[in-house]
Amino acid sequence: MNEMATETLSVIVDREIAYPPEKIWRALTQPHLIEEWLMKNDFKPVADHRFNLHAAWGSVECQVQTLEPNRTLTYTWDTKDLKSVVSWTLTPTSTGARLRMEQSGFRPDQQPYFRGAKVGWPRFFDDLEQVLARTD
Repeated sequence: MNEMATETLSVIVDREIAYPPEKIWRALTQPHLIEEWLMKNDFKPVADHRFNLHAAWGSVECQVQTLEPNRTLTYTWDTKDLKSVVSWTLTPTSTGARLRMEQSGFRPDQQPYFRGAKVGWPRFFDDLEQVLARTD
C-alpha cells in the first residue's frame, strides 16, 4: 500500500472568543445549547457515551472519546461512509478563550464531505457565538 492511500484531510476552525472557557464549555456540552448552534442531540458529557446528532439531512453517530472539563472534548463523528473525529480545545486568553475545532479523518476520495465541513463548521461557530451572546 502506498502512503497516499492512508493520508487524510482535516478541517480546522480556530477562533478567539470573548467569553470565558467555562461558558463556552457549557455551550459545547449541554444538549439544549448544542441543539441551538449545531443539531438536535442526546449528548452527555461522559467518557464513552454514545450519542446522535440529528438534522434534516440525516443523523451522525458519535461517541465521546476524551473529556477534560473547560479544556478538551473529543468525539467520533460517523455518518454514512465518513468515519471522522471532532476535537475541541479551549485555551484561556486575556480576553476570553481560543476555541479550536478539528475534524480529522477525511479520505482524499471524500471531497464532498470535506468541502461541506469546510463551509459548515465556520457557520456552526457563528451560531455558537450567537448562543453565547444570549445565554448567561
